[in-house]
Amino acid sequence: MEEIITKDSNGNILQEGDSVTVIKDLKVKGSSMVIKRGTLVKNIRLTDSNEEVEARVNKSAMVLRAEFLKKA
Repeated sequence: MEEIITKDSNGNILQEGDSVTVIKDLKVKGSSMVIKRGTLVKNIRLTDSNEEVEARVNKSAMVLRAEFLKKA
C-alpha cells in the first residue's frame, strides 16, 4: 500500500496533529461563514486524499484543501 503524503502550499509535508495557517479567505459551502486569512487551525487530521485535511475551525468540523494551508 502506498503511503499518502499531504503537502501544504509551500510543499512542506503535513502530519497528524500539525497546526496550520489559512493563506486565503475561504467561503464555507452551505454557510455564510468565512474563514479569514491568517486563521490558525490546530490539530489537523489527514484524510484518504492527499489534497485535503480535516480540522475544527470555530468549533465546526470541516475538510480543508491543503493548497490553502501553510504549516505553522
